[in-house]
Amino acid sequence: MERESMEYDVVIVGAGPSGLAAAIRLKQLCAEHGNDFSVCVIEKGSEVGAHILSGAVLEPRALNELFPDWQEKGAPVNTAVSAERFMFLTETGGIACPNFFLPSPMHNMGNYIVSLGNLCRWLGEQAEALGIEIYPGFAAAEILFDDAGAVRGVATGDMGVTRSGEHGPNYQPGMELHAKYTFFAEGCRGHLGKRLMERYKLRDGVEPQSYGIGLKELWEIDPAKHQQGLVVHTAGWPLDSETYGGSFLYHLENNLVSVGFVVGLDYKNPFLSPYEEFQRFKTHPKIRPTFEGGRRIAYGSRALNEGGIQSLPKMTFPGGLLIGCEAGTLNMPKIKGTHTAMKSGMLAAEAAYAALAAGGAERELTGYRAAFDASWVNEELAAARNVRPAFKWGLLLATLYTGIDQVLLRGKAPWTLKLGHVDHKSLRKASESKRIEYPKPDGVVTFDRLTNVSFSATNHEEDQPIHLTLKDPSVPIEINLAEYDAPEQRYCPAGVYEIVRESDGSNPRLQINAQNCVHCKTCDIKDPTQNIVWVVPEGGGGPNYSNM
Repeated sequence: MERESMEYDVVIVGAGPSGLAAAIRLKQLCAEHGNDFSVCVIEKGSEVGAHILSGAVLEPRALNELFPDWQEKGAPVNTAVSAERFMFLTETGGIACPNFFLPSPMHNMGNYIVSLGNLCRWLGEQAEALGIEIYPGFAAAEILFDDAGAVRGVATGDMGVTRSGEHGPNYQPGMELHAKYTFFAEGCRGHLGKRLMERYKLRDGVEPQSYGIGLKELWEIDPAKHQQGLVVHTAGWPLDSETYGGSFLYHLENNLVSVGFVVGLDYKNPFLSPYEEFQRFKTHPKIRPTFEGGRRIAYGSRALNEGGIQSLPKMTFPGGLLIGCEAGTLNMPKIKGTHTAMKSGMLAAEAAYAALAAGGAERELTGYRAAFDASWVNEELAAARNVRPAFKWGLLLATLYTGIDQVLLRGKAPWTLKLGHVDHKSLRKASESKRIEYPKPDGVVTFDRLTNVSFSATNHEEDQPIHLTLKDPSVPIEINLAEYDAPEQRYCPAGVYEIVRESDGSNPRLQINAQNCVHCKTCDIKDPTQNIVWVVPEGGGGPNYSNM
C-alpha cells in the first residue's frame, strides 16, 4: 500500500505550547493581512495535552502577546500566585530563605499556577477556530527530504505493524505531510530533532545540552491544608550536595496540589533513583503533613532541558526550524519554559509568514534566529546562562555564586560558564559508588513505580515493534550491568527496564517493558553508552495525562 500525501504551507510537529502558539500566530497574521496559508499540526498523543506535563507556574507574558483577551476567552488560567516560599531542607528540618534574598527571576508574584495540559487543550481549541487542522494520535516517524537535501515534510508512522514487523490485519500505511516549511516542536529530546541536529550539524560550536528528569504527582488534599496560590520550592535533602535538583509544590484551585521533583541527569552515582528520591522527599517532616489525609490522582514524568542559551543549537535549516523545548529554550533559574517556548513559536510563525507572503522561495528561515536574538527570550536566557553551570561546584558554592550572578550582577557578568560535560558520561562505575538503600513505599504518601504508572493512564498497543531500541543488544549486560549495575533499572521512572535472571541467578538479560513507557526520554539521554534509542511508537500510545 502506497502512502498518501497532503500538501500544506506549514506543518508543525507537536501540539505543545510552542507548536500551538506558532500555528495560532501564523493564522492571526493571515487574518490581519488577508492571506490564507494552510497550517497542519500533528500530535503523537491521543489528544492535545495527553503528553503534556509540567509543574507548572505560568509567566503570562507570551500569552498576553498572543491573546491579550485570554481571560475573556476563558483560558484555564485561574490561580494567581498568592504566596511563595523557598526552603533548604536537611534530613530532619529546613531553613526558609527570606524572599527578599531570592534573585528576581525566582519570584512568582504576577504569575499563575496552571495545568499546562489543560492550557494546551484550550490553545488547541483556539487554533481550530482559526482554521488550523490538528491531528492528534498521529506520530511523526520520518523526516522527508527533497532532492536538494532540504526538509519537505514528515511522514506519520504506519499503524497495525506487529511485534515481528509484519503487516497485521489492521495495517494502515503512514501519511506523508508535505510543506514549504516544517516546524519541529516535539519537546525536550525530540527524536526527529535529534536526527536533524546530526544531519545538519546544528550543535557544532555550542555547548552540549544538559537535562533533568522531572517527576510529578497531582494530589487532592485536605481543604484545611490547602492554600490556593501558594508556591513552594525546596533544595537540598534528599539529594547529596554534588547532585543538582529540587522540588516544587503548587497549590491550584479545588484543593489540588502539584508536587514534583527534578534531578539533574548529570548525577554521578549509578545507584541513585530519581523516582525513589522523589518518594523519599515526600516523607520529610515539613512536606509529608501536606499529603496526609489526601489522595494522589495522577502521576507522570518528563525530561527537561537545562543547558540554557549556550546550549541552543542552530535553530534553522533548509525547509524547517526548531522551536520551544525542541531547541532548549527553558529558563532554568525561573524553572519555567512555557512562556519562552510560546514566544519562540510566535517568532517562527512571523518569519514563516514573511517568507510565504513573499512567495515561499526562501528555503531557510534565517530571519527566525535574527528575530529570536533580538527578542526578550534571548535577553532572559542570556541573563540566566551562568546559573546551571555553577552547580558543577555543588549546592553551597552554586547557591553563593547564583546570589552574586543574579542579585549583584543581574545576569550581566562579563563571562559565560560552561558545564563542561555531557550527562551520559557523568556516571561513576558501580565499584566506585555507594549503594543507596531506599525505604519501602507506605502506600499512603509514597508508592511503588508500577502503581504510580497506572495513574498516568499509559497504554500502548502490545503487538507492535518495541519503540525502545538497542544499537547493540549485548551492551546492557556486558557493559551497563557489568560496570554500572544496570542504571536503566533506576533512572527510568516507569519500570520499563528490568534485569531478569534464571532461578539460580544466572543468565541475566535486559527485559524491556515498553508498555509502561511514559515517553520521558530519560533513557535516550542517560544511558552511559548511548545504546538506547527512543523512537516513536504507534500514534496515540503513551500516557494520557489529565489535569497535568
